[in-house]
Amino acid sequence: MAEPVIVATARTPIGRAAKGSLVDVRPDDMSAFIVKDVLSKVDGLDPAEVEDIIWGIGQPGGEGGFNIGRIIAVMNDMEVPGVTVNRYCSSSLQTIRMAAHAIKAGEGDCFVAGGVETVSRYMNGAADTGSHNQSFANAEQRSAERTTGDGGDWEEVDGLPDVYIAMGQTAENVAEHLGISRERQDEFGVRSQNKAEAALKRGFFEQEITPYTLPDGTVVSKDDGIREGTTLEGVSQLNPVFRPEGTITAGNACPLNDGAAAVVVMSDTRAKDLGVKPLARIVASSVSALNPEIMGLGPIDACRQVLDRAGMEMSDIDLVEINEAFAVQVLGSADALGIDIEAQLNVNGGAIALGHPFGMTGSRIMTTLINSLQDSDKQFGLETMCVGGGQGMAMIIERL
Repeated sequence: MAEPVIVATARTPIGRAAKGSLVDVRPDDMSAFIVKDVLSKVDGLDPAEVEDIIWGIGQPGGEGGFNIGRIIAVMNDMEVPGVTVNRYCSSSLQTIRMAAHAIKAGEGDCFVAGGVETVSRYMNGAADTGSHNQSFANAEQRSAERTTGDGGDWEEVDGLPDVYIAMGQTAENVAEHLGISRERQDEFGVRSQNKAEAALKRGFFEQEITPYTLPDGTVVSKDDGIREGTTLEGVSQLNPVFRPEGTITAGNACPLNDGAAAVVVMSDTRAKDLGVKPLARIVASSVSALNPEIMGLGPIDACRQVLDRAGMEMSDIDLVEINEAFAVQVLGSADALGIDIEAQLNVNGGAIALGHPFGMTGSRIMTTLINSLQDSDKQFGLETMCVGGGQGMAMIIERL
């Protein structure tokens, strides 16, 4: 049976939504660019060999609609099919998983997986704009009461949970549920910024970012969100965003962003035929579910599943990347899983500093994880994230 391997990765810089470097770039333009770029990294590969472009996006509407996966192929003059995938924050990790499954099933040897999000372009249309099902009205009322500080601490109750709950409110619920302090969250947010700053200064991100040239000739080559000299003293002065007495601030949560990333997933047999040295093999993957009101803890069950499938323990994993939607959910997940925060976790910073373009994030983290394994000469990596709606996802890779 053929084994799925990753033979190339690429990502754009990450821009700040509404005020950053990529605000005027359409998601289809950005996606077509990064797909063309990642394919150029595979020597001897005819793009016509690509079985499918599997493309993730958190809001598949507006400029990101019309089955953007197929649009990418047409824009690049590729007679290749394309499909659009939405699993919110893990959309493009899902695309990698789908490519791996197809290869294992013997239904193709080469796939482009990846994703995009351009929050700056939501003004031109998004997906989640319909009315809410009244079945969730009571749950939404409970969430609304907690928003004002009048609903009491979060606890699981009988009846349907609030599936429409804002992500920031889920983070506040996790903080209450686990008793994770504002100070600890702030410390982690500062750590993310400081580690990303250090990685930037030593040229780490240059290994994974493909500069993007704007129509006016401006070349964007760095992520917008990394803040030099971030201190705990400064971050501790920020006001809570979601509740009057809350603990979630702009300093311990990810921003809104624009960006795209792609990977080429290939069978090991085809890679050998082409003489291409794989970057990593896909060991195992998983997806899990939990109460949407504490969706940030999704990585816990997802990681337990994927470790079990791989026959591994967390101590066997060299580096872990948990998407930093919020510091509180990373900390809660890491605590439950026994992750060594200093030695294993997000060693070059995470989404609090770099950003979290929803549909891009899964493939962006994969790009960074492989880069980090190469940089530190390590073998096994685990990527995981929480997912809106109450899910978790995880994948283990082995650097080759």
